[in-house]
Amino acid sequence: QVQLQESGPGLVKPSQTLSLTCTVSGGAITTNYYYWSWIRQPPGKGLEWMGAIASSGNTYYSPSLKSRTSISRDTSKNQFTLQLSSVTPEDTAVYYCARRRNLRGTEDARGQGTLVTVSS
Repeated sequence: QVQLQESGPGLVKPSQTLSLTCTVSGGAITTNYYYWSWIRQPPGKGLEWMGAIASSGNTYYSPSLKSRTSISRDTSKNQFTLQLSSVTPEDTAVYYCARRRNLRGTEDARGQGTLVTVSS
């Protein structure tokens, strides 16, 4: 059974870059055909898909966040990472990493989430 765990700073200052890592166990992130995704939920709002890296290594981003988002992976550590640049307080959210079978589908595995607050 695959398990995902997010890690990274819980507090980021405005204009800085938010960086989170998702460590995957129970399955390789190179196994076909999955999309390893980042999703966030701001306080009092719904879930927002941010982007994904496929088992092939191809990346996909939400159009609204594409200019600020970068997703990469370290296959030797079975991890994938999120970088979100130029953050503002509106980027405060619980951030989740997750696995999808289809890019636009629902998750079949998800981490517990980590709260990131953007504040000076």
